[in-house]
Amino acid sequence: MLYLVRMDVNLPHDMPAAQADDIKAREKAYAQQLQHEGKWQQLYRVVGEYANYSIFDVGSHDELHTLLSGLPLFPYMKIHVTPLAKHPSSIR
Repeated sequence: MLYLVRMDVNLPHDMPAAQADDIKAREKAYAQQLQHEGKWQQLYRVVGEYANYSIFDVGSHDELHTLLSGLPLFPYMKIHVTPLAKHPSSIR
């Protein structure tokens, strides 16, 4: 199942830099692991924002929820999920 996911990150302004750096490093490692596994297929930065659009390919809504809630930045994110279906005019 394919999903388009927008993630907006809002770290607290008073979060210590070392804590933020640790969370970001763990986030990067987890995101790259999911990409290597083929579950996180695409990752695009939103220009000028601390946000991204991503394409996930997972087996179920529950699996996606588990993956997203496992993100170290999850407590600081606003996430919008859109399930995708193949368009009848698509050639791919």
